[in-house]
Amino acid sequence: MLNAQPSQKEMTIFTNPPAKKLRLFDSELMMPAIVDSFRKLDPRVQVRSPVMFVVYVGSIITTLLYVQALYGQGEAAPGFILATSIWLWFTVLFANFAEALAEGRSKAQAASLRSLKQTVTAKKLASPKHGTTWLPQSANDLRKGNYILVEAGDVIPIDGEVIEGVASVDESAITGESAPVIRESGGDFSSVTGGTRVLSDWLVVKVTANPGETFLDRMIAMVEGAKRQKTPNEIALTILLVALTIVFLVVTVTLLPFSLFSVDAAKAAGLSSSPISITVLIALLVCLIPTTIGGLLSAIGVAGMSRMMQANVIATSGRAVEAAGDVDVLLLDKTGTITLGNRQASTFIPAPGVSEQQLADVAQLASLADDTPEGRSIVVLAKQKFNIREREMASLQAVFVPFSANTRMSGVDIGERQVRKGAADTVRQYVEALGLVYPAEVSAAVDDVARRGSTPLVVVDAGRVMGVVELKDIVKGGIKERFAELRRMGIKTVMITGDNKLTAAAIAAEAGVDDFLAEATPEDKLKLIRSYQAEGRLVAMTGDGTNDAPALAQADVAVAMNSGTQAAKEAGNMVDLDSNPTKLLEIVEIGKQMLMTRGSLTTFSIANDVAKYFAIIPAAFVGTFPALKALDVMQLSSPNSAIMSAVIFNALIIVFLIPLALKGVRYRAIGAAALLRRNIWVYGVGGLVLPFIGIKLIDVLLATFHLV
Repeated sequence: MLNAQPSQKEMTIFTNPPAKKLRLFDSELMMPAIVDSFRKLDPRVQVRSPVMFVVYVGSIITTLLYVQALYGQGEAAPGFILATSIWLWFTVLFANFAEALAEGRSKAQAASLRSLKQTVTAKKLASPKHGTTWLPQSANDLRKGNYILVEAGDVIPIDGEVIEGVASVDESAITGESAPVIRESGGDFSSVTGGTRVLSDWLVVKVTANPGETFLDRMIAMVEGAKRQKTPNEIALTILLVALTIVFLVVTVTLLPFSLFSVDAAKAAGLSSSPISITVLIALLVCLIPTTIGGLLSAIGVAGMSRMMQANVIATSGRAVEAAGDVDVLLLDKTGTITLGNRQASTFIPAPGVSEQQLADVAQLASLADDTPEGRSIVVLAKQKFNIREREMASLQAVFVPFSANTRMSGVDIGERQVRKGAADTVRQYVEALGLVYPAEVSAAVDDVARRGSTPLVVVDAGRVMGVVELKDIVKGGIKERFAELRRMGIKTVMITGDNKLTAAAIAAEAGVDDFLAEATPEDKLKLIRSYQAEGRLVAMTGDGTNDAPALAQADVAVAMNSGTQAAKEAGNMVDLDSNPTKLLEIVEIGKQMLMTRGSLTTFSIANDVAKYFAIIPAAFVGTFPALKALDVMQLSSPNSAIMSAVIFNALIIVFLIPLALKGVRYRAIGAAALLRRNIWVYGVGGLVLPFIGIKLIDVLLATFHLV
C-alpha cells in the first residue's frame, strides 16, 4: 500500500469563521453593485427586461435629441432635454442597481462556498475494500463509480456514498454546525459531501458525482443565480407588463401626429397652439408604463433565492421557491419535526400483584445495556423515583440480549432467569408461547398509554408480566401555534408516522395537525401525495432516506436533509443544510413572502401610475388643448416642472422600494382574503396617494431653486 500523503496545502480545509451577515447597504455590496449597474447597460442585458428596455431606448433617443439641440435644431430647450435624459438614465441605472444588489448578496454567499473548493489529492482504491492498495490521484481526475479511502484528517475530495466503515465528519464549513456528524455505510447517513473533513477513523467511499457536478458546485451555481430561470408566475407577470407597455407605446406614438393635426387645425382657426415634443412623449411613455415593478421584478426573484440561502436551504430553482409559496398541504414527519424525537420514560404502571418499585427494578435491569435514549431514560427514571443504582452484573454472570428485529425485544439473561422488555404485541406472544397468562389489566394499561399518545413497553421477568413503562413522545413547544397560523393561511398539515393509529391520533390532537397518516410505508406516502395532487393541491414534504426518494420526487416542494442519502438529495428540489425537519415551515413562509412581495409591488406600481397621469398629461397637452389645465389637480408650477417632477419621482421610487424588494414584505399568517384587503389598502391606496405627495414636493423644490 502506498503511503503518499497530500501536502499540507492540499489538506487545508476552510477554517475561516462563517462570512459575516452583510447589511442591505453594506459598503462591501454597494460598490460592486454600482459598478455592475453600469455593466448592465449592455443592450444584451437590458433586452431581458422588456419594460426597462423601453426606458433604455427612450434614454438613448433623448440623449441624441439633446445633442441635436446643442446645434440649435432642438425641439425644446437643451437644458430641459438634458435633465429629462439624465433622469431616464437614472431610472435604468436604479433598476440595474436593485438587481445587482440582490445578486451581490448571493455572490457574497457563494464566495464563502467557493472557498471550500480545493484541489485535494484523493486515495483511489484498486478495489472497494478497506486495506487494499490505493494510489494518489487528483480529485479533478475522479469519476463517478470510483472508490476512494478517506482517513482521519483527510478532506473528502468529492461527493460519495459510504460503502464501508464509520467515521466522525466535520461538516461545519457547509452546514455552519460545529458538532461533527457520524457517517457510516448503509442506512440514511451514508452520504458524504466534498469539502468536508474526516475527524476520526476511516471510510471507503463510492464516488457519486463527476468534478463540476458535485453538490457544492450546484450550490454555488444556484446561489449566484447563474441558472436562475423565471418562474411561471414571474413569466405571467412579465407578459402582462409587456402587454401594458405595448398598449401605452401604441397610444403614445399616435399622440404625435394627433398633436400636429390639432395644432394645424388651431392655426387655421386663428388660435395659438404648439405641438407636443418627442422628449415629452418619451417622458409620458416612461411614466405610463409600469417601470416600478419592471425595474424590481428580477431583484425580487434573486432576493427570494438569497433569503432561502440565508435560512441555510439550497433551492435548485426559483420555481421551487415560488411553489413553496403556493403550497396548501404540508406532510410532516412526527419524530424530530412535531415531537422532540427522543421518547422518555415517564411512568411505571405495575401489573396486578406487582409494586411499582419491583417493576422499576426489573425494567432498569433490562435496560442497563440499552444504549438508546429510551433505554437510558428508563435507568434514570428508576434512579430518580426509587434510588435504584447500578448493580454489579459481572458477579451475576448476566448476558445482555440486544434488540433484534426478529424478536422485537431486548433484555438480560441471568442464569435461567430471562428479563425482557418490548412492544406489547410482541411480549404478549412471547408470554403466551410459554403457556402463561397475559393479564387483561396490562392490555388495558397499554391501550390507555397509546390513547395518551405515548408508547407502551411491557416488561416481563421469567415469564411473569411485571407491568408497563410509558415512553412519552414530547410535542415541541410552540408547534401547535405554528400549525394554527398555517391553518389561518389555508394550509392543511398532515402528520406522517410509523406509530399505530391510537398513538398517532393522540399526538395529532395534542400537536394540532389537521390530519395524520399512521403506520406509514413509502408506498403510503406516495399514494397520499398523489391523492392530494389529484385534487389540484400543491404538496410539500421533507425526507432524508432512500425510502423517501419516491415521495420526494412526487411532491411539488421536496426538502431533503443534508444528512440524508444521496438518493434523497437528488430527488428533492431543496436541500436543508441544517437537516432540520421543521425548516419546512420556514421555507413555506419564505415562499409566501416572495409571492406577497411581488404582488404588493405590482399593485403599488400600477396604482402610482395614476398620479403621474394627472401630473404629466395636462402638462404635455396644455399647449395643444388649454382646457386640459383643469386636470392639473396638483397645481404644479409649470408644464416643464410637472413633466420633470413626474420623471424624477418615477426614478427615485425605485430606489426607495429596493429595501422592500430585497427584504420582502413582512410575512403575516392571515388568510388570502384578509391579505388581499391589506394589500389593497397599503399598496393600492398607498400607491395612489404617495405619488401625489411626492410629485408635488419635487415640483416645489424645482420651482423654489429655479431648476426648471
